[in-house]
Amino acid sequence: MSRQTKLHSGTACKGKRAGSTFLFYLLLAGVVIVTVFPFVFMILASFKTTVEIQNPSRFLNFTFITSNYTEVFERFSFAKPIWNSFYVAFMTTVISLVIALPAAYAISKFKMHRMSAGILVTRMIPGICFLLPWFKIFSAMGLTDTYTSLILSYMLVAVPFIIWIMVPHFENLPQDLEQAAMIDGCSQNMIFVRIMLPLSVPGIITAALMSFINAWNNFLFALALSGYQTKTLPMAVYNFIGYAKISWGPLMAAATIITGPIVLLSLIMQKYVVSGMTAGAVKG
Repeated sequence: MSRQTKLHSGTACKGKRAGSTFLFYLLLAGVVIVTVFPFVFMILASFKTTVEIQNPSRFLNFTFITSNYTEVFERFSFAKPIWNSFYVAFMTTVISLVIALPAAYAISKFKMHRMSAGILVTRMIPGICFLLPWFKIFSAMGLTDTYTSLILSYMLVAVPFIIWIMVPHFENLPQDLEQAAMIDGCSQNMIFVRIMLPLSVPGIITAALMSFINAWNNFLFALALSGYQTKTLPMAVYNFIGYAKISWGPLMAAATIITGPIVLLSLIMQKYVVSGMTAGAVKG
């Protein structure tokens, strides 16, 4: 092959690589724009009047106001739903972890694959299938409009999810660590608490964060089981939508308040979530 031919081939390869790189970044930019634009629109709209929100030409050129946030807390009493959502989501996550982590460890240790498959099946059942039975049971027990009913209903989703996430993590941990700990005199409970849990921190953080987000955003169970005292954020946002009018400014402010902490928490925990989701993906 002549020198000129080699140069021509190298130039062609570089051109193909440059074209592939350009196409990749073009697609990446498209995905980022589609993903980020709704959040940008929501945040900007929370500082606009209703007229400016409905006028596309005022997307960036608008009068900056903060009265929407003031109205959210003064007129719609948003502080109570924030506390309700945080308390319910936090307690759901903590109690679910206490139940699901030992269950996941037992399933992985004793190779209970049928049990794992059964839990996966429960993950496939839509939550609405449990709504009417839960409502009947809690109504008979007098537990509607209580934190207990919301926490138990959210745990119906959180516990199987945490087990499903954590079983591969425990399966991938070296068994030599358990055997060495048993030789040193550790009980099974000590092995679980002192060795297995610390080594599974990325997976635990991932499962906890996902469970918290699900409980924080859950609307279906809150619609049927919550009331005036236990109204959560999704139900509070629902109040902004009237029969003949939608309060777009306060609605965008409320949506920003709801999504802001979750987005910030997800960004902070991003590296743990990525490692937690991939740690159990490959066995061995």
